[in-house]
Amino acid sequence: MPNTTDYLTENEIINENEGLSEKSKRRLSQSKSENTIKAYDADWRDFVDWCTYHHMESMPASPETIVNYVSDLADNAKANTVARRVTAISENHIAAGYDRESNPAKSGIVRAAIASIRREKGTFQHGKAPILMETLSLLADSLEGDDIVTLRDKALLYLGFAGAFRRSELVSVTVENLTFTPQGLIVFIPRAKGDQLGKGSTIAIPYSPSPRTCAVRAVHDWIEASGIKEGPLFRPFNKSCGIRDRGLSDKSVALIVKKYIARAGLDPDDFAGHSLRRGFATSAAQHDVDTLSIMRQTRHKSEKMVHRYIEQGNLFKDNPLNKMFK
Repeated sequence: MPNTTDYLTENEIINENEGLSEKSKRRLSQSKSENTIKAYDADWRDFVDWCTYHHMESMPASPETIVNYVSDLADNAKANTVARRVTAISENHIAAGYDRESNPAKSGIVRAAIASIRREKGTFQHGKAPILMETLSLLADSLEGDDIVTLRDKALLYLGFAGAFRRSELVSVTVENLTFTPQGLIVFIPRAKGDQLGKGSTIAIPYSPSPRTCAVRAVHDWIEASGIKEGPLFRPFNKSCGIRDRGLSDKSVALIVKKYIARAGLDPDDFAGHSLRRGFATSAAQHDVDTLSIMRQTRHKSEKMVHRYIEQGNLFKDNPLNKMFK
């Protein structure tokens, strides 16, 4: 019977170490973010289920078992999904005490299998459509109301775009994180995806020359109307539109985006919560904003993803046909 233990969440090496205090064990269990642990857990469970079905051992797994698993997986999964699953298998073996030399996910035939799948399937990722600055203008037509729901949604959409926020960052913003200045709004982010050590980052959002799509004015109007003095900035409503005491879930961001995208006459299936962040980076590239300035607002640590946005934003702008048509 294959071992079904998830070593990232049930690490016996740490839990049974008598030399560690309970406080130290708790801290070690938080070495990775909650979302990362959830993703690895789902990927590891898929591998364990496959091993159970084929009567193979998942811990320790043999390199051949992993290669056979990814070969089956690649029939219906993207190359990036396959690579992520192997990472989850590797992380579980590391948590179980296997070093690089003994970790089966690091073996040469596993690396060769992944490289073969990447060549076969390619690594292009079709992301959701970006919400560009002109898209915001379309959404503004559906955000003209002054009812409490519209005011919240307007603030969330405009702030999400202007701050290039991830969904998790956006729903984690608190009133205490905000500072209004004559120039605009300063938002402090205590912790983010690329900031695992919790150093925090500060995002400046100036007033927009167009009041209809101004994030600063929208956030101010929402706070004034809601009466929220502390705690989560964006909150759900009860059936009578009363404001709840807890914050929105990150999934709510996607639902709100899709709601107003549909009202604007666009296909909501093409958009998601990430469309706001992606839209900022793409729009910035279209307006000749330099890479470092974009990264300062998006908090990307690597230029690789930002350059993808720049390339997408400049598909038509730098197209050689533009010169040929003259």
